[in-house]
Amino acid sequence: MIPRPVHTVVTGSPRKAASFINRGGIVAFPTETVYGLGADITCDTAIQNIFRAKGRPSDNPLIVHIHSPGQAGEVAAEITPAARAFMDSFFPGPLTVIVKKHPNISRLVSAGLDTIGIRCPAHPLAHEFLSMCNHPVAAPSANISGRPSSTDWHTVYHDLRGKIDCILKGSESRIGVESTIVDCSGTIPLLLRAGAITLENLQRTEPSTTIAPQPDEHQQPRSPGLKYQHYAPSADIILFERDSLPDSISDSAACICLHDTPERFTKICRCRDLDDYAFNLFRFFRQCDNEGIETIYCELPPDTGLGRALRDRLTRAAGHH
Repeated sequence: MIPRPVHTVVTGSPRKAASFINRGGIVAFPTETVYGLGADITCDTAIQNIFRAKGRPSDNPLIVHIHSPGQAGEVAAEITPAARAFMDSFFPGPLTVIVKKHPNISRLVSAGLDTIGIRCPAHPLAHEFLSMCNHPVAAPSANISGRPSSTDWHTVYHDLRGKIDCILKGSESRIGVESTIVDCSGTIPLLLRAGAITLENLQRTEPSTTIAPQPDEHQQPRSPGLKYQHYAPSADIILFERDSLPDSISDSAACICLHDTPERFTKICRCRDLDDYAFNLFRFFRQCDNEGIETIYCELPPDTGLGRALRDRLTRAAGHH
């Protein structure tokens, strides 16, 4: 059942936004990666309303956001040495660490799993907001499920107006792609989702960290962003490697790239580097949708560092996963 339409309040006050969370509402808030859509982890009704507002499958777990590393004990049954090392190195920041779930945490948050993802955002407004909430906040990205993530409050409002209680209006997300996710619930840390904290960064802290094998279609993933098509605009996505752009370009086509491309496109986003590519990716997808672009050609970056995260988002947006 979809909740009845609500009046969506837009505010710049973290205190006002937190007041909605504390009385069982759902609130979109800025982070350095993308905007999140949060609810109190102790309120099952609010958690259910996140899934309803987004149209999110119920077997897709949520990430719990904390305002300081000291709050992790409210969420985790145990924190392994690897998890502690990553928290010490990268919290606050764009990293989610998966650990065994505290038994008091609702299974709605973890999608029935015995593990939970914990993140401590580095965005100052997010920190203020979370510190004013009575409990940690479960939050996926603040967008319609499967669509490009929201990196500014205007796109949150476009997607979720009338479905959520409040939007905490902040700056554009600095990074532009979702957090790195590393599973520390086993003996070896496993990189589940690439992000701005790269595999190489993680390995400098814990050398044994490795990329997790892809789950088969019958396995329930321990992380968001692994099972379903994500990040997709309405336009068709065509991926190409550097210097291998197809000779035939569709009409009403756009291109996002790192290197020079022919001037045959209706719209082009040439990115200075990988950071600029990440910052612009979801914005560009949404701009193309707003302008009725039918096809977006996307240059695949190198499969290292932040390029690994970008390739992941691009291949999933294109439906190749």
